[in-house]
Amino acid sequence: MIHTMVAAPEAVATDAVTSKDGTTIGYRRVGTGPGVVVLHGAMESSRSHVQLAQALAGSFTVYLPDRRGRGLSGPYGAGHSVATDVADMDALLSKTGAELVFGVSSGALIWLHAALVLPGIRKAAIFEPPLLIDRDAALPLISRFDDEIARGKIAAALITGMKAARLGPPFFDRIPRWLLERMTGAMLAQEDRRAGPSDVTMRMLAPTLHYDFQLVLESQGMLERLAGIPAEVLLLRGSKSPAFLRDSVEALARAIPGAERVELEGLDHAASGNTTDPMTGKGADPERVARELRRFFA
Repeated sequence: MIHTMVAAPEAVATDAVTSKDGTTIGYRRVGTGPGVVVLHGAMESSRSHVQLAQALAGSFTVYLPDRRGRGLSGPYGAGHSVATDVADMDALLSKTGAELVFGVSSGALIWLHAALVLPGIRKAAIFEPPLLIDRDAALPLISRFDDEIARGKIAAALITGMKAARLGPPFFDRIPRWLLERMTGAMLAQEDRRAGPSDVTMRMLAPTLHYDFQLVLESQGMLERLAGIPAEVLLLRGSKSPAFLRDSVEALARAIPGAERVELEGLDHAASGNTTDPMTGKGADPERVARELRRFFA
């Protein structure tokens, strides 16, 4: 998906920080005020929440990092783990002085890990991290995804990835796989033709799903440790999101003492993203998410 920069009254600047292992972590910056770091999820980049950042920019300085393998940031390296993701965010928090964080999906998982070990995080808003998965069902699909990526079958891999993540629309299960692959291949080709020099396309993002799956697997069984998070925590979920994501938020509410839980009626897993995203924009309402964040971070 191409995450288009939208016209907005606030200028978006770019900058970078060097992580512990020497990798560049690039980010976008907009607004003035206390720092908020917004961390995207799978198949997304720093561009994915520009509208949310603009909605917060009147009250906060918003930092939108690219996780590794995307846009402004360097590549994943050998031996990558969630500790590497936490080190990347530690470098950014240290440079910016930000104490407020918001994470979406796998980005929310990173903040949960980080909040356990980084005392500089004062408030963490967490949106639908995939903590409760069917590991036995997911592992064969993840293995198939890796094989398809290795063979350059990007369209097939994306379909397998959607099935592994359990985020595909209901019609996915009613359409023959060969037809889904043909439709996805045509969409990728069309996106490639329209992409500008700085756009981050689905074809570019596809290999990064391997690391999102790795992160999800590393995070299984961490619920019992989350009671030790010292930060204030806001848990957000959409009423139309998949049941396993809503259940993950419910489990977090039980695990983290004092955590506040808010359900966004009528919204789904795409709630915080740009409304201009051709894949998920219909389900996005960044201004509504921003209202909850402004209230919590105030």
